[in-house]
Amino acid sequence: MTTRQIHIATLCLAVATIATALASQYIGGLEPCDLCYKQRWPYYFAIPCLALALRPHFARPLIALALFSFAIGAAVAAYHAGVEYGWWQGPTGCTGHGMMIGFESLEQALQEPVIRCDQPAFTLFGVSMAGYNFFVSVILTAMTAGLLRSIVRAKAD
Repeated sequence: MTTRQIHIATLCLAVATIATALASQYIGGLEPCDLCYKQRWPYYFAIPCLALALRPHFARPLIALALFSFAIGAAVAAYHAGVEYGWWQGPTGCTGHGMMIGFESLEQALQEPVIRCDQPAFTLFGVSMAGYNFFVSVILTAMTAGLLRSIVRAKAD
């Protein structure tokens, strides 16, 4: 594969991954918890970086940022999967709201369902979505590292 093909494949895998997460929420009805939302942020940052890096002038720094973002995403996904599998304790306030609750909204907040971070919304073959996201994030990290290495080598030649 050429460097450009690897670049496009990495971008497509990242887009497909976040699209799957969004489709599972908005089409499949799976309500994400606070840690699920946090796993999305690296994609929201890395995808534009990879898209803009298709312009050769900006490639190295943007791909380096995407690499860093995917590595952080893998760490967040590993943490969330560990919480779901009971390997360690998760955040005590993992409710999926992501906001401070005042007295005026307390009654409304108490009526809303609590989205727990320690209970997977979906599993396939015993692996949660956070577990799959960990695997994909590691693959994206490796693909982006290889992409950056090939660009650095091409500039050196």
